[in-house]
Order: sequence, then C-alpha cells, then structure tokens
Amino acid sequence: MQAVAARDVKKAEAYAKKHKIPEVFASYQELVDSPTVDAVYIPLPNGLHLEWAVKAVRAGKHVLLEKPAVANAEEAEVLFREVGLRGEGEGGKQVVVLEAFHYRFQPSWRLFLSLLEPGNVAHVETNLVIPNLFPPDDIRFKYDLAGGALMDLTYGLSVVRGVYGTEPEECVACEVKTMPPPYDERCDYAYDAQWRFPGGATARTRATLRGGWGEMLRTMLPVAVTHRGVVVEEGNGTETVRTRKVTIINFMMGAIWHRIDVEDEFVVRRKEGEEEVKRWTVKESRKAYTWKEADIGVEKPSEPYWLTYKHQLDAFVDRVKGREGTGAWVDGKDSIGQMRMIDMAYTKSGLPLRETSKFRTGGS
Repeated sequence: MQAVAARDVKKAEAYAKKHKIPEVFASYQELVDSPTVDAVYIPLPNGLHLEWAVKAVRAGKHVLLEKPAVANAEEAEVLFREVGLRGEGEGGKQVVVLEAFHYRFQPSWRLFLSLLEPGNVAHVETNLVIPNLFPPDDIRFKYDLAGGALMDLTYGLSVVRGVYGTEPEECVACEVKTMPPPYDERCDYAYDAQWRFPGGATARTRATLRGGWGEMLRTMLPVAVTHRGVVVEEGNGTETVRTRKVTIINFMMGAIWHRIDVEDEFVVRRKEGEEEVKRWTVKESRKAYTWKEADIGVEKPSEPYWLTYKHQLDAFVDRVKGREGTGAWVDGKDSIGQMRMIDMAYTKSGLPLRETSKFRTGGS
C-alpha cells in the first residue's frame, strides 16, 4: 500500500505507522490526485461512495469500491456512465471499477455454482444473521449515510441474482424491522423479502444486523437452491424424476470453513396416472479451499488459507494489469442491477429510497 487518507489526519498517521504505509494525505482529494497512486480502495460510508468513486475515476484511478457500490440505482447509473466516459473497454487507459462482493471470488462459491443446473432452478433462499455488534448510532443505521440492512447485508440479493443469472421481475413482499426511537426509524436493521424471477422462479432473502450468536451459529450463513424435477430415465411404462437441492453453508467466508451439500431425490412413477413406484435420496458433501479442489478448470495458484479478500484482490489486480483472471467479476451492469433490486425492496417495504448524493449535479 502506497498511501492512506482520512478526515482526521492523526488517525491516518497512526494507521500508516502501524502498517508501514509511506504516504499520508490530509484529505481524500489529495490522495486521488496523487501521481504516486494508481488505484484506490473506498470503504467510506455508503452515502459517500458516489462522490469519491467518481472523483477517483475522473483522476484516472482504478477503484475497488466497497459494497453497496452507491446509495441507489440512479447513482449506480451515474457512476458507471462516468466509468464509460473514461474509456473502459474502448482502448487507451481502461479505468477498472469493481464492487467488492468478495464472496464471489472464492473457490468454494464457484464450485457451488458449478453444481447447479442453470435454467432449472425453482427457488433460492438466503439467511444472513450478524450478531448485535454495532451500537444503535453506528453509520450502518444512519439514513443520511445510506445505511440499513438491505444496504449493508445486500449479499443475499447478490446471491439470488447470481444464481439465476438474471434480474427479478418483482419484489413480491418485503417486511423490515426498523431502528427504535430515538434512533433513525428510516433505517432497517432486518429484512425479509420475497421475489419473483422470470419463468415463475422465486426467492426469499432474509438478513439481520442485530441477531444473536446462537442464531448465527445455528444458521451459518446458508444459501439453499431447489431445482425443478427433471426426468432422467424412462422405460417399461415408468419414468424416473430427479429433484436436486444444493446448499452451501458459510458462503461468505469459505476459507474459514464451509460445506456444500448436494441432495438428489429420485422418484420412479408410472407415466399413466403418475403412481409412485419407488423413492430414494442420494446425498453428497463437497468442499473447495483451493482451485485444484474446486476442479472447475481454473488454473490459478491458491492456498487453502487464502481468504475471500485475497482472491478478490488478485482478480482486481489481474484486471488492472490486463491478465487473465478466474472468470469471476462484478461489472457495471451487474452493480446497476444490484442497486435496482435494493430499490425494489425499499419501495415494497414502504421505507424511502436512500437519497441521491448532491454531488451528482455538482460537476467535477
């Protein structure tokens, strides 16, 4: 790392000393203007993402942008339009902007996706429980900073979009729990949303920022994908139907521990009258701490102790340097779709959308 900046320069200096960072800047603007900086990581409160991502892009910097990319879909369109103006994909200096959905870059997640049957998924469920670690006046619970559980724990929405490979048609229902007075009642600390996808597929996404340790340990951040039944064998007036369910436990931090369970239920039934003749279940558990274990054709070095953040950073650097990556990425279209889905949930819940930054119309 070359440089760090903070609103409180003393904090920046302390951080730089601890991590042996050569340069300290007294403002974010000084950092993005610095000729010694090629790329920036933006972990600021959500409501500040648009301004500083756009300023960094205008300064020709590559950006690793903490999720959610911005505060709403309108901001996402503004940001990635700006990226397009800076030559992404059109020769010259390409500006790379990556929304930091770190879970997508690990071998375990890619193995999980490889076990699904695209086009045959019927339902997806996610449930993210984070213990009550944050005080009620934390930035995560401040509307003016684009806080809220749908913003901070947006992973579940990203998951179902990734599994289906398409956008939802409708947020069917969204119940939220909001911060109690005297705190910001416009901010959700938990949500439970139901979705309809093309072809009659469905999803349910749940999350809380104020859960219990016991609840978290019981659920262990699962993603469960149920498929439609498919005929896998026919003969002698019968057909065999297989229904697959694939579940990954601890999808977010797979390097620490994870498990992928594949459960195939087989039913033999008569073609006429659909009378059931026989039923049985085949179960298998998988894991992948390295690309070699995942065995999905990715020829990249990896170690079992590498965290998701290491895999993500490698992908970012590969893209900046124009090298071949693992195939995992979050592009601008994906990030815009993600913010539209968040907006859909807020609209359905009755809470106001996160406000659009005033910087949007402020020029450079």
